[in-house]
Amino acid sequence: MIGRTEHTPTLRTKRLVLRTIDETFAEQALDFVLRNRDALAEWEPARNEEYYTLEVQKKFILDDLQSVRNGQSAKFWFSESEQQGAPLLGTITMNNIVRGAFQSCHLGYRTDEAVRGKGYMTEALAHMIHYAWNELNLHRIEANIMPRNGASLKVVERLGFKNEGLARDYLRIHGKWEDHIHMVLLNPAWEER
Repeated sequence: MIGRTEHTPTLRTKRLVLRTIDETFAEQALDFVLRNRDALAEWEPARNEEYYTLEVQKKFILDDLQSVRNGQSAKFWFSESEQQGAPLLGTITMNNIVRGAFQSCHLGYRTDEAVRGKGYMTEALAHMIHYAWNELNLHRIEANIMPRNGASLKVVERLGFKNEGLARDYLRIHGKWEDHIHMVLLNPAWEER
């Protein structure tokens, strides 16, 4: 199956296909970052021109695959179709997976500007949360979101995330230290253990 690695399934929602991609998708990943360069700039770390090259996108994909294989992350790209050439419309990453007593991860996501407001991210995240609980056996998902990113906050609130406070100067975004609201979702099945 296209886009499937030996460690992650392809997930399907009503409208979307979520999959971990390999380097054969590098041109589509580059197309995504180029299409959304301006729209994502205020929400991401500062990027240099090298970031917007095929070579760097291939390297990121290979690094992501290694992180998935090592059990440190789960990264899915989503599109409306399983066809090889279908445009990639967003990413969801559960990174910094910590096992042992913590059983937690950090959540990151981004959506193509052309499909914002269609509910795609909420739909995709709902499936990723199910995957985190049932396949990764996680207890806690943490999403850190800038207070001015109202759309992103609404997405996680819709999915049941709770505000656990403000982290001052938490991440350097677009060249500036930014505060982030610490949003957390707990696996309800763990309350029974």
